[in-house]
Amino acid sequence: MKQELRVAAYAVVVRDHEVLLARWVARDGTKRWTLPGGGMDHGEEPLATVVREVAEETGYAVEPTALLGVDSILRGRVSRLGAPGSFQGLRIVYEARITGGALRHETGGSTDLAAWHPLDAVPALPRVGLVDIGLDLWRERPPAGRSRLADPANG
Repeated sequence: MKQELRVAAYAVVVRDHEVLLARWVARDGTKRWTLPGGGMDHGEEPLATVVREVAEETGYAVEPTALLGVDSILRGRVSRLGAPGSFQGLRIVYEARITGGALRHETGGSTDLAAWHPLDAVPALPRVGLVDIGLDLWRERPPAGRSRLADPANG
């Protein structure tokens, strides 16, 4: 069975009671809001990953200000090769603040829009679970860096 591990870094950026989100486009065309961020390149530091990914997906330059936590997901899925497999995502979540740039949408990537959303409107958005986990980490700041919303099956 093929096993795949993906390490990624994401940012929770909150300003004036709004959160910055990027709209992720799945392979099947489904669109859901997510935290800006993404996969780490080999040899890249997680802080550099989150800065690069936020810039790519939103146009903003950011400064990570706090490590909020780490989330892990485990999914059984068919690998890219068409064989049965297992996917684990390790997601490093930072708080960040805008230091420059201007809002723009990504072209040619995994997201198609970037936008600010009022925090109280987030529950009504079509979104991935990482948005709720990231906002929970941002609000609660658990000492161990694990959201109460994390999937207990993932340990």
